[in-house]
Amino acid sequence: MSFIATPQSMYFAEPLALQSGASLRGYTLAYETYGTLNADKSNAVLICHALNASHHVAGHYADEPGNVGWWDNMIGPGKPVDTNRFFVIGVNNIGSCFGSTGPRDANPDAPSDSRRKQYGADFPVVTVEDWVNAQARLLDELGIHQLAAVMGGSLGGMQTLSWTLQYPERVRHAVVIASAPNLSAENIAFNEVARRAIVTDPEFHDGHFYEHGVVPARGLRIARMIGHITYLSDDVMNSKFGRELREAVTHNSTGYKYSTQDIEFQIESYLRYQGDKFSTYFDANTYLLITRALDYFDPAQQFGGDLSRTMAQAKADFLVVSFTTDWRFSPARSREIVKALLDNRRHVSYAEIDAPHGHDAFLLDDPRYLNLVRAYFDNKVAA
Repeated sequence: MSFIATPQSMYFAEPLALQSGASLRGYTLAYETYGTLNADKSNAVLICHALNASHHVAGHYADEPGNVGWWDNMIGPGKPVDTNRFFVIGVNNIGSCFGSTGPRDANPDAPSDSRRKQYGADFPVVTVEDWVNAQARLLDELGIHQLAAVMGGSLGGMQTLSWTLQYPERVRHAVVIASAPNLSAENIAFNEVARRAIVTDPEFHDGHFYEHGVVPARGLRIARMIGHITYLSDDVMNSKFGRELREAVTHNSTGYKYSTQDIEFQIESYLRYQGDKFSTYFDANTYLLITRALDYFDPAQQFGGDLSRTMAQAKADFLVVSFTTDWRFSPARSREIVKALLDNRRHVSYAEIDAPHGHDAFLLDDPRYLNLVRAYFDNKVAA
């Protein structure tokens, strides 16, 4: 049974210096908390979200019972990350479109006589490191100086990794799931194709589509379809859809419509549905910002590409989890992290789960995976 979650927000007047050299002033962070912070504030767990998720990690809203948090199977009373024991915090990253300051918001530096009031494409480029710095400011305001754990999957795993490098004294445990120490060329390529789909949409208007009262929905649909292909494994696609036709015709033996425009196969219908849904709630500029943050993440760059030297900065204990059929963030990338930690004699537990679901497995109900996380929090984090 899910619990009621309450969204919160906090305003920061002090500018946030960004890696690009720019700064963001007068920004808001949306967040949610679950459970109770103990007297010495030692039971806090920070959850970092991936590309299209938000601070709404678990529970449901009182006035929206169907709006359930994206990791509700993982976090809550009696769940693997048990909110009867831990104080869990979910933060929406800056640049997003779910409550924290982002491209849709008013630009305080816009000229008073300008028609262009919202940031749009003028929102500064942000990085994983910038997000971590913003999260750290929020924790400062909450009076939390050290985290029992930081946890995230995919892009959230990258933020978790970055926390252990940027604030090594503030993290006791790091749970990095279905992630990587940087993006491969193939992953950057997928991101670029998705971005091109958006920026070449005639409704994009160089990122200032808000003032035109339009949305580059076609570009968003295609970007989501591309992304969704990479989140699923070939096995899952074949078992779920195979070559099944959406609506076979009866006037020929093949069942094909022999059309280049109509939907023929169920997989086409599924991808179009996902694209249509995504285009109704996600912001195009946010998509560009977040995928570029993914591209830029490479903490080993300042150490000549040597991940072992990089991870020498970390002091936390780690749980690293990968899934065999995840080809977007393959187990080999997780093993790079594990090796770098072992090279520095850090405490690390590693699990490679034989699951058919691809990259999306980190969000799903695999008992082995959920029990693994539960055991780590019960026996390590809570110890």
